[in-house]
Amino acid sequence: MVPSSIYHELAAQVMAGDSKIVPELLAMIADEEEARLVLAASPPATAQELAERSGIELGKVERMLPVLFKKGLVFTSRKGGATRYYRVRHLLQLHDATILWKEAPKEFLELWKKHTREELPGYLEAVQGALASPVVRVVPVGASLDTKSKVLAYDEVKGLIDEASRIAVTKCTCRLVDGGCGKLLEACIQLGRAADYAVERGTGRELSREEALELLEKCEEEGLVHVSENKSSGGHVICNCCSDCCVNWPSVRMGLRGFVAPSRFQARVAEELCDGCELCVERCYFGALTMAGDGGSRAAVDGERCMGCGLCAVVCPTDAITLGEVRPQEFIPIG
Repeated sequence: MVPSSIYHELAAQVMAGDSKIVPELLAMIADEEEARLVLAASPPATAQELAERSGIELGKVERMLPVLFKKGLVFTSRKGGATRYYRVRHLLQLHDATILWKEAPKEFLELWKKHTREELPGYLEAVQGALASPVVRVVPVGASLDTKSKVLAYDEVKGLIDEASRIAVTKCTCRLVDGGCGKLLEACIQLGRAADYAVERGTGRELSREEALELLEKCEEEGLVHVSENKSSGGHVICNCCSDCCVNWPSVRMGLRGFVAPSRFQARVAEELCDGCELCVERCYFGALTMAGDGGSRAAVDGERCMGCGLCAVVCPTDAITLGEVRPQEFIPIG
């Protein structure tokens, strides 16, 4: 069945106007009246204002909004003493919010999987040129940083944890949809306002700092790359990404560096310490490490490919690999 025009209109509002699949996803999660209310929620508005905009009776609007919040289609803002609601703003936000909807049927997740495989690469290519700065950035493993480097707190994943007003964890939306790798599912760390949202919505559980740091260590052991939003303040999310399920990596593999920024760091190999075990080569997602030297006896780093995650250093048995600061970090301005 072809979705009605209202779903195509809503798809266009989340920057997926050319998609054939996103209108189907929206039709699965919202009926037409709900879609009309979501469309009305831009700019942010109170329930009374939304009733006036949508033509839906106020009492019904007030019953619908908590449901749409749980589904991940509207969000809340509580500035100036009034609660205002605003619609999901873009495709990746739609992806992350709706996949965690607790009542999502299997067919809904399967359709997201189809979108990831068939439409996401084209979407990433299309939006890259419009981005002022990359949307997300790799965050290095703290243990691998060169101790001679001057590292700002927000460049180290532990620093993000230490500064957070609140911490929560949700399931990884990418592995919830795919999951073929079998890696840790409950691994997406929410900080500050993002944690408040996850706990309020019931899609995440609160963590202590000690629990969050233990989770980060477990993610590093599993070979997951830390990725955060490309901003220096606000409610952060620390994704712990696997090599095959994650929606961040298609752009990197396509050579689209405008979407995912590397960290400020790059792997460095101390040749005199490298024993040629090749564990780092096996661990790297990005093909940045190869064996060089006489007979391929030591590891070498391709700086063009290295994303500065530090997972190679985690598995190095001789501590031959560290991360050194090589580039400035550019953040999206916070408005």
